[in-house]
Amino acid sequence: MYDYTAFDAAFVRARVAQFRAQVARRLDGSLTEEEFKPLRLMNGLYLQLHAYMLRVAIPYGTLNPGQMRQLAMIADRWDKGYGHFTTRQNVQFNWPRLHDVPDMLEALADVGMHAIQTSGNTIRNVTADHFAGAAADEIADPRPVAELIRQWSTDHPEFQFLPRKFKIAITGSPNDRAVTRAHDIGLRMVTRDGAPGFEVILGGGLGRTPMIGKVLRDFLPEADLLPYLEAILATYNLLGRRDNKFKARIKITVHEHGIDAIRDLVEAEFPRRRAAFGGADRDWLAAIAAQFAPPAFRDADPAPYHAARDADPVFRAWTDTNVAAHRHPGYGIVSISLKAHGATPGDATAAQMRVMADLAERHGHGALRISHEQNVILPHVPLAEIPAVHAALRDAGLGTANIGLASDIIACPGMDYCSLATARSIPVAQDIAQRLDALGIEQAAGPLKIKISGCINACGHHHVGHIGILGLDRAGVENYQVTLGGDGTETAAIGTRAGPGFAADEIVPAVERLILAYLELRDGPDETFLEAYRRLGAAPFKAALYPESEPRKDRSRAA
Repeated sequence: MYDYTAFDAAFVRARVAQFRAQVARRLDGSLTEEEFKPLRLMNGLYLQLHAYMLRVAIPYGTLNPGQMRQLAMIADRWDKGYGHFTTRQNVQFNWPRLHDVPDMLEALADVGMHAIQTSGNTIRNVTADHFAGAAADEIADPRPVAELIRQWSTDHPEFQFLPRKFKIAITGSPNDRAVTRAHDIGLRMVTRDGAPGFEVILGGGLGRTPMIGKVLRDFLPEADLLPYLEAILATYNLLGRRDNKFKARIKITVHEHGIDAIRDLVEAEFPRRRAAFGGADRDWLAAIAAQFAPPAFRDADPAPYHAARDADPVFRAWTDTNVAAHRHPGYGIVSISLKAHGATPGDATAAQMRVMADLAERHGHGALRISHEQNVILPHVPLAEIPAVHAALRDAGLGTANIGLASDIIACPGMDYCSLATARSIPVAQDIAQRLDALGIEQAAGPLKIKISGCINACGHHHVGHIGILGLDRAGVENYQVTLGGDGTETAAIGTRAGPGFAADEIVPAVERLILAYLELRDGPDETFLEAYRRLGAAPFKAALYPESEPRKDRSRAA
């Protein structure tokens, strides 16, 4: 992974010192909260319902054990003993005291971390496939390119005050695990005639106006990436709405002007930007890529792994969901669920962070990843050592076998923390997970993505959930709308609203009815929920959600 240079270290320390002075001025009253707001947002500090919240950048989700241990130390010393991993592959601390934040940032700088550009109308943390550099289906590791984009975009003088926040995601696999089509810019690594390049997707996004991005370029040579991105950002910076923040995202700019007109403007700007770079970015990328060489993989006998699967049904069930194919024979990718039934999705205690750091160091070549699905990944684990990893995870309360299943729920903090939320998300996620566990139907239901947002800003990605849940306020009462058929992969789709919303005490039974109906309607155990929905259409699933509008006996005939 990338290690800070002397320049990086000095840059981050200077930002910490600058913010320390700004905090001191806020504390002594020299700055009002309104004056302080843009300064704190530039350093990832939010003011939530009950306290400040510090959002720490984890670029493209990559961490080393020392960094994870530092996050644990920060959680213990300056927060309430836990951190919350987010859908932006970041970590948030929900309870810092303002006077402690500069010390927290200093501690982050000690291990090559920061909170710069995790907020504000600028280019946010670049996200990537959480299996990057390990996945068996990967064309190339996208992380060197993600790091190149991070360095280029950090404190870029032209793009610090964009019309609205801007998010970039990249994947190196044809199987999209980075939700590229729901980002302002999505990059998919492709090849043409053996040459590396990118499919460039523009104008995706969720929130109050969800849109799937459109292809701006089906093939962009790798050497042209940064000048082309600059051309896109420069075009958006001039065209983007600044009169209405709800219409300021680039998806609205694309919608208002049309993708063809935007393409013409970008392509016209591109040659000037490319000339300004003069090819220096290619040497820059080559130097970065050298730091992402794969680890020295060991030749280990996988027999103990297969023997453990045969002997232990609990271990076998866990490996079925939580271990993915690795590109190197004899290795597996281990996903650690932060979604124990009844737990807060994405939360990890300081003790659990230390366990994961230790396991990465002992068994995983010192590599950790955060997924946009709020879980933690050990990307390089010899198969023979996975039984020991599983045993340690179980002891730490991290052994839940549910990656990709219905209780592996994405949920935003909702009204428990967020000042923007209109309904709770966390209790709904907890109740659904516990109900599914009690019913014992999760394994039978197979891959099923439930995503929950506590307001229309859609931080829980509910629009691209197979089952999406949006919490709203209806005359002071929480009301939960259900969308069906969303998809965040390479076949991306925005879910369709099923009908009227449900009261807080009705939403869990409604989800239960949906899943039970799917189990009856599917064409055999290998047909997933999304496949069944696409084959049958919405009608039988709506009938399950709203049984009073159609008798139970008629639902199968509706299919």
